[in-house]
Amino acid sequence: MHPILFTWQLPEWLSNLLPFLPQAISPRSYGTLIALGILASWAYGTREAKKLGIHKDTITDMFLYLILAGFVGGKVLFYLEDPSYYFSNGNWYRNLGSGFVFYGSFLFALPTLWWFFRKHKLPTLPMIDIIAIGGAMVHMFGRMGCFMAGCCHGIPTNSWLGVTFTNPACSAKPLGTPLHPTQLYSVGMLVIIIAILFIVKKHKKFPGQLFPVYLALYSAGRFIIEFFRGDDERGYVLDGGWLTHSQLISLVLFPLAMIFYFWLKRKSQSNTAASPQ
Repeated sequence: MHPILFTWQLPEWLSNLLPFLPQAISPRSYGTLIALGILASWAYGTREAKKLGIHKDTITDMFLYLILAGFVGGKVLFYLEDPSYYFSNGNWYRNLGSGFVFYGSFLFALPTLWWFFRKHKLPTLPMIDIIAIGGAMVHMFGRMGCFMAGCCHGIPTNSWLGVTFTNPACSAKPLGTPLHPTQLYSVGMLVIIIAILFIVKKHKKFPGQLFPVYLALYSAGRFIIEFFRGDDERGYVLDGGWLTHSQLISLVLFPLAMIFYFWLKRKSQSNTAASPQ
């Protein structure tokens, strides 16, 4: 699609005044949309945290740690999908700015959150409910960025849903062939998940309820969407093109999310029964 939003050629007087600047500024769609997603998530997070008596500076610090953890985790799992390639001849460095795996970011973000909550003595269950919606927001914007950049695309299709990428700068392969827009499938899925989370939030029965709902819905949806993904260089767990790494993680994550949900529910019911009437 449009991996570069626009190109602005610096005026000659500005180039002469600030010679260290590039001759042209070309913001990339992916990074711009990720930034918008982080901003939207931060705005939501600070508003909800205020209801818990948590200062917005604390939430800002948390977001900075999460951004760092998400970057590192997303890159680590991306490299581990094909370690023989990325850890040879400096390919890890040349691919540092592109290619991320959501589950890698997620798996690194969890211990970062746990550490941050303990350090600042934040209420864990109410906070992970905030994280559920805020994280889905960032992810939704990120998938929009994927569509603009052409990465995370689907397999070729003759369906009316197919999208043809023609821009040589985008990451879609092959160009000029209708592909399943798996990025947009993910966007649609995340919009539905966010809507469901807001409905659950309105009728929430116990603290922490939103987080396992988010994990269960996302892992189920991601498992299905993976069947339409076309970027085979990510590799497979089983020979013959069976079971991607993300599908394996989804298979593990879904039952864990359900167990966590019912454990929280039972714990809440036990606390309610034990509290004085």
